[in-house]
Amino acid sequence: MKKVTKEVYLKWYEDMFFWRKFEDKLAAVYIQQKVRGFLHLYNGQEAVLAGALHAMDLSKDRMITAYRNHVQPIGMGVDPRKVMAELYGKVTGTSQGMGGSMHIFSKEHRFYGGHGIVGGQIPLGAGLAFADKYFKRDAVTLCYMGDGAVRQGSLHESFNLAMLWQLPVVFICENNGYAMGTSVERTSYSTEIWKLGLGYEMPCGPVDGMDPVTVAEEMSKAIERARNGGGPTFLELKTYRYRGHSMSDAQHYRTKDEVEEYKKIDPITQVKEVILEKKYATEEEIAKIDARVKERVKECEEYAENSDYPPVDQMYDMVYEEKGYPFLAHKL
Repeated sequence: MKKVTKEVYLKWYEDMFFWRKFEDKLAAVYIQQKVRGFLHLYNGQEAVLAGALHAMDLSKDRMITAYRNHVQPIGMGVDPRKVMAELYGKVTGTSQGMGGSMHIFSKEHRFYGGHGIVGGQIPLGAGLAFADKYFKRDAVTLCYMGDGAVRQGSLHESFNLAMLWQLPVVFICENNGYAMGTSVERTSYSTEIWKLGLGYEMPCGPVDGMDPVTVAEEMSKAIERARNGGGPTFLELKTYRYRGHSMSDAQHYRTKDEVEEYKKIDPITQVKEVILEKKYATEEEIAKIDARVKERVKECEEYAENSDYPPVDQMYDMVYEEKGYPFLAHKL
């Protein structure tokens, strides 16, 4: 694994704090109805992404995930202003405003969604890995899913083929304890999700998803195994989300005390404590990072606010290849 240095810790802190504040802003503008539809936030799960990015080779590795997908593309190199514009439905967004919250996408930065269908990304992740193996591209795909998605039959089909063909893919379950509002205990006889890999003799195991160092260590092993021809791995990253499943979630299924207990191990706070303990930065220097982050979030908001909505005919141009729209009864 690449060494976790002072610079890494400072980058982790700034990145994770930015992701948190970026989504806090999204929550605020959602209430103002500037962002519509569904909005699933990542608050609390940032260590999963920070650790993974440290282990990846961003020049060739790929990532695919479900609909809690705003900060991952930013980590992969996508301009955060374009991500916010996409959520606003603006033409300057990552998909020209046509993808929205659940379908952020950037082929350029090897981020393949953003998928609204529960578990729909799992076979696609295996497919990306199959293509990389077929074309000998030496790349690894990280395929994320939630704890609810592991109940989908497509997971088992994908696991079987991934092992059969020894595909360079790391399957990652971000287990935040709840599939929408249903706890893992109510949906599974075995609550140790990582054991699903055992049925396919796939390397698998649980990981502390609140600690970016642990995540980086385990991800590095899995990515190295995949890149060296050792096939897939299934990791269960045990994490927690501080907000509801989506913005419309009243969270009646858990107590405020439970949330507060998990906030005691907030990954951002943990990283900050290490920085201060090891004297990587002072409180004043951290305050400057915080101010820089808030300014970046403001720039993203202003970019989205000042961008135009897409023209109506763009919707048809992105659906129909043939010009003139012959399938429409009433042409534009």
